[in-house]
Amino acid sequence: MKALVMNEPGNVKMTELPMPEMKPDEVLVRVRAAGICINDVRDFKGECDYSYPRIGGHEFAGEIYEIGSEVNKNRFHVGQRVVTYVVDNCKECYYCKNGFENVCPDSLNSITYKNPDGISGFCGFGQFVVAKAEDLYIADDNVPFEKLAVVEPVACVINSINNANVEFGDDVLVIGGGTMGMLHVMLAHMKGANVILSEPVEERRKKALELGANAVIDPTKVDVAEEVKRLTDGLGAKIVFNTTAIPAIALQALGCTAKCGTMVMFSSLHPNKPVEINLGAIHSTQKNITGAQNGTVKTFWQAVKMLNRGVFDPTPIIEDVYDYHDFDQAMACAMRPDTYKVVLKITD
Repeated sequence: MKALVMNEPGNVKMTELPMPEMKPDEVLVRVRAAGICINDVRDFKGECDYSYPRIGGHEFAGEIYEIGSEVNKNRFHVGQRVVTYVVDNCKECYYCKNGFENVCPDSLNSITYKNPDGISGFCGFGQFVVAKAEDLYIADDNVPFEKLAVVEPVACVINSINNANVEFGDDVLVIGGGTMGMLHVMLAHMKGANVILSEPVEERRKKALELGANAVIDPTKVDVAEEVKRLTDGLGAKIVFNTTAIPAIALQALGCTAKCGTMVMFSSLHPNKPVEINLGAIHSTQKNITGAQNGTVKTFWQAVKMLNRGVFDPTPIIEDVYDYHDFDQAMACAMRPDTYKVVLKITD
């Protein structure tokens, strides 16, 4: 099979590899489309400590090519469109048993991240991937693979919104108008929230208004916290989603959060520098600070179901689709600060 192998940061080559070996309870998935995530960009830049050689691509969708002998033939068959749950959870620990499989501590110790004996990675940037049948989600035949490749980021944002318990009429602030910020805008709008976006780029502010934001803020022109209070009857936002990787913005996000409100750290921080917080103020205002990491088994199901039923369309945040033979062009597009989701079409 062919795959885009990153031998070292910045060095990705189309490589011929042996077909992956399939166990009886697994299926062989023919990958058709894969999104380029910010983590793939960081891999490419050498900003992660994962092992090389590496095959990126955890945002992928495809079709079943072959089925293991122990797989339920009444549920799965060759040719079905599928998305795979990509968090390599152990299914045995405290977190997995209590519905927090998305933060399973064993996942970071898997060969997905570090493989001293071979290739690491999620392998969506290749023609074939092996997956456990229990990790598959069946997609309808009429949903394009390019849209299904966005299921993973959509599932992550659904987890974020579910954790924050967004309700009808809530004042919600989204900080950052990139791909994940826009997905927060779209999904919070679907939940009936009053959505405000803080974003310095004018084009993105305009796009947010088209996608459901009720108001937008240019943080280079106004005090964001004061503007949020003005838009929320002096209260501040009940829920704030920080989708930026900038440590200083975390303090801004907390300042925009209403008393008894919730601030969600959706993005990881780069660089991951400590942020000094006034805990006395947290005590007196009962503000909640929480995080949102990965999608869960349930939110992947919700994302696939929404695409199957036509309830949610991720097209507005798909910047462009490239043939995976044109990876260098695709990565250059994904690395630009003004773009949204770039998707690779896995051909051949």
